[in-house]
Amino acid sequence: MLRVTGVRLAESISKHPLNLREASAALLPPLPLYRRILRAHRHLPFEMRSLGDDYVKAEFRRHKETSNKVHIIGFLSQWKVYLDQLPVGPEAQGFRGKPLDPTVLEKMSAEQLGQLYEVMHATKDVWKPVSPEQSGTQNPPDNPEKSS
Repeated sequence: MLRVTGVRLAESISKHPLNLREASAALLPPLPLYRRILRAHRHLPFEMRSLGDDYVKAEFRRHKETSNKVHIIGFLSQWKVYLDQLPVGPEAQGFRGKPLDPTVLEKMSAEQLGQLYEVMHATKDVWKPVSPEQSGTQNPPDNPEKSS
């Protein structure tokens, strides 16, 4: 019986070279996907990492008890696409996101648009440039020399 299983496993390996696009499109199980996303966030700037980690954790918790297979596949595939689009290594430090595709926006449900609106407001103040008055690092005015 063990030999038959080994033969079947060997047969399942393709004789053709692995297509990178197909390998990337493969779904990951929820836990390894979750871990990979959090690991990818380590390279992002602190504010993005903090917000991203919180959002990923909340979404995975929210979908933990989902039993609809279509929803599960859609959920996992979209998070896999997100993971594939995240930069890795030193280039991630300068990453500031990317614009949302208008066709994706049109396909969103009312609930999804509400979530997007909440995320927009949560991140609005994070990416504002800090003026010198707010940061407390004002340049001191030039002190004229005192005449004695």
